[in-house]
Amino acid sequence: MIPIFEIANCGQLPERILRRSQLDVSDVRALVKDILQNVRRRGDEALVEYTRKFDQVELQKGALLVSKEEMERAYAQVEPDFLPVLRKAKDNICAFHEKQKEKTWIEFENGAALGQLIRPLQSVGVYVPGGSAPLSSSVLMCALPAKVAGVARIVMATPPGKDGQVNPYTLVAAAECGIAEVLRVGGAQAIGALAYGTESLGRVDKIVGPGNIFVTNAKREVYGHVGIDMVAGPSEVLVLADDSANPRYVAADLLSQAEHDKLAAAMLVTDSLELAKAVQLELERQLAALPRREIAQASVENHGAILVCRSLDDCFVAANRIAPEHLELSLRDPFAWLDKVQNAGACFLGHYAPEPLGDYFAGPNHVLPTSGTARFFSPLSVQDFIKRSSVIYYSREKLLGSARDIGRFARAEGLEAHARSALIRLEEEEP
Repeated sequence: MIPIFEIANCGQLPERILRRSQLDVSDVRALVKDILQNVRRRGDEALVEYTRKFDQVELQKGALLVSKEEMERAYAQVEPDFLPVLRKAKDNICAFHEKQKEKTWIEFENGAALGQLIRPLQSVGVYVPGGSAPLSSSVLMCALPAKVAGVARIVMATPPGKDGQVNPYTLVAAAECGIAEVLRVGGAQAIGALAYGTESLGRVDKIVGPGNIFVTNAKREVYGHVGIDMVAGPSEVLVLADDSANPRYVAADLLSQAEHDKLAAAMLVTDSLELAKAVQLELERQLAALPRREIAQASVENHGAILVCRSLDDCFVAANRIAPEHLELSLRDPFAWLDKVQNAGACFLGHYAPEPLGDYFAGPNHVLPTSGTARFFSPLSVQDFIKRSSVIYYSREKLLGSARDIGRFARAEGLEAHARSALIRLEEEEP
């Protein structure tokens, strides 16, 4: 059963919430480093060996990439009703991310031109988890912002099933996003292939997408050699509710994240002890009917929590300290409280905006900061797939008028060559 904590001081949160990251595991990091070094050194051969070892799947070096024919066959393997839904979601996601696009700008004033060039990354690797719940939605959320940004080459890596094939729903999503290169390899070894390249696959400039603890640590290790989106941990949701919330809705929303992973964190913060107790009972009722009950129950019992605070103001203090991935404001007037939110990956307002609305359909990205990193990370966006270059121009007159100031500043830092670079032009112009 999920525990209830009555909180008198919002600065004192339960330890199970504060230690929910689960990311920094030394033995995992050591194994990941070894895998990455091996992939960098041995390429495709290492990918075949690790897939055999970790996935019990025998792949051939010449068939690590999914063929065009396999992509086409996948359309016949998905439910007929899936494709229209996928395309509706795709339209919503594209429409939202189009609004995030930035433009190149240059401003001319008094003999100077200053501005910024916007250029898309040339290549991006998208990691899509497999396992017990292949996330075809993550294909859309990672690839479509890259497409909107103008990225020319998008590669997807995802683990194969026991038959060596990639989940058809994942392949259809990839095809709909225009992804032509799909690597049927998962885990840290896939991150190594994307970062360093192999005989089958050219390296990429940036890697995005969610993954397990091995994938996350691999992304952290290759950062600097390539870009990454963020270091993300297990999924989490925090429902901040008053007594207008429906306990059935709240319990269902908590379980929507708990079924992801035994390490996922489902949290309720409320000023109503009555609601807290009702949700606690409702969770037990709904858990009994879940197909993924074992996973969800472990999540709720080990990492879930219900916090009862003295007021809604205190609830927001606690929520901002937790900085959740998903924050639901299940309140009478959620917009009146939105200014109180400081740290959250995504905010869901009202009783009819459940977290899965963001996972699949509404349009905002579902690749979000977890484990408290919403304090400094943002959701995946078009900005993750562009580069900004500054533009600087000074006319002769403008530079000559500023050369002495530049020289003084450079000499204050002890950098004489910097000073001379500006002043030499002044000397050439003076009689």
